[in-house]
Order: sequence, then C-alpha cells, then structure tokens
Amino acid sequence: MNITDQIVASEKTLLKAIKDRDIASLDNLLHDDLLFNLPSGQTITKAADLDTHRSGLITIFTIEAKEQQINMIGDTAVVAVTINLKGKYIDHSIDGTFSYLRVWKNFNNQWKVIAGSCIELN
Repeated sequence: MNITDQIVASEKTLLKAIKDRDIASLDNLLHDDLLFNLPSGQTITKAADLDTHRSGLITIFTIEAKEQQINMIGDTAVVAVTINLKGKYIDHSIDGTFSYLRVWKNFNNQWKVIAGSCIELN
C-alpha cells in the first residue's frame, strides 16, 4: 500500500472510530501531544477529545467524508476534507458540513494525527 493509500485508510479508520466512540482506536490514532482547534476557536488536547467521547457528551449519527485532498511533505501528510456530520453534543444538535484540516505524521511506521482544525461551512 502506498503512502497516500495509507492516509486514506487512516482517515477512514479515524472517522469510524469517532462514529463508534471507539476510544482505544482514537487513542491509537491521535498523538499524545495533539492540538485541535474547534469551530468555536477553542483549542483542545488529545486528553480532552478522548474525555468528550468517553463521557458520552458527543454522539455522532452520521459522518461522511468527501472532497478529500492529501499533500505529502516528507513523513507528514496534510489532509483537507469536507465532512457531512450529524449528531449531538450534550443537548445541542450537530447537523452541517464542516471543513477539516488534519496533519498526520509517521512515527515508527504508524500514522498519528498531530494537529487539526475544523470550521463549519453552513
């Protein structure tokens, strides 16, 4: 499998883990020093992200990727992807299209997300 195919597969695994609230997979895919900017402008860490999923505060019903672009820079991949997302966070409905930017880096033959951001498009 070439590197681009590995990133595509890693992205699919990540989205499935988010939808399934698979904490073990998320823990494996996210780097310990991850920083992620939410649409609100808040920056969260891996621990905060995992806690949100673990606690059940967020529930994802649908997560569909489209319009994915991958740029390779050495052992780092920058992914821009548009995602249709439906779910809920606490008592707030989530239903929209979001633009995600994720940075994947290879550590000992394993791809991990080291940074990312998300904005709502509609």
